[in-house]
Amino acid sequence: MDLILAAHGTRKPGGVAMVGDLAAQVSALLDRRVQVAFADLLGPTPSEVLSRVAASGRPAVVVPAFLSRGYHVRTDLPAHVTDSAHPNVKVAPALGPSGEIARIVADQLAKAGWRLGDSVILGAAGTTDSHARADLHITATTLSALVGSRVRLGFAATGDPSVDDAVAAARRGGARRVVVASYLLADGLFQQRLRASGADLVSRPLGTHPGLARLIANRFRRAVPRLVPVTTRRASCRPSRRRAQAPHSLSNSMEHDALSASPAFSAKRHAEGRDA
Repeated sequence: MDLILAAHGTRKPGGVAMVGDLAAQVSALLDRRVQVAFADLLGPTPSEVLSRVAASGRPAVVVPAFLSRGYHVRTDLPAHVTDSAHPNVKVAPALGPSGEIARIVADQLAKAGWRLGDSVILGAAGTTDSHARADLHITATTLSALVGSRVRLGFAATGDPSVDDAVAAARRGGARRVVVASYLLADGLFQQRLRASGADLVSRPLGTHPGLARLIANRFRRAVPRLVPVTTRRASCRPSRRRAQAPHSLSNSMEHDALSASPAFSAKRHAEGRDA
């Protein structure tokens, strides 16, 4: 069985290294080698990796390291599979939208210094794909439940509003502090644009969070149940209670998640923390 992590690609060496480190973490969790392919900007491409391993006769599993069901997931990646002529390839779903991704975004926000009352913007790369935009709105809504206030979208590239305009609009609306929650996997040009948006805080890319490696490992495991289980104890993605103003985590049920992260529930939890 060949395991392939298919990422977008970036010309920034640091971003390429981050994807490689992420694949290495997943490899360690599964005790199996995970190869990396890039759908854009650099290689090897998914079709190149799949063509190379096809001669082995082993099936292959591809996990798209994408946060929504955009062009690369719905059109580009299937085309790569076809072009490779590999006879037995299973492609897992995109990483988002999901409760797991929202928890990771929330924790990255908390680590960056997010506080209750901050105006939060979900900073995404941007897309013209309707499916991807719908996924981004779902993620923003889920994150809103976690932080207890409305989360708006801002785009680093394609799409309206730009992250700069979203930050400026939040300030015009009276926000005392504006924070951008990075909805990017790796550090690169788009992350630089988030940092240059004029926000007070910008969280780190999601690829730096250990929970992302666990999420990807579980994508491989669901696609191939006989893979070696993740033996590392599952560390919670929820912010520590000692971080007094951190977002509250989602539970397994997203409906319960939204209730649990409501402002009233948050206030109750903070009161319980003070009394403990």
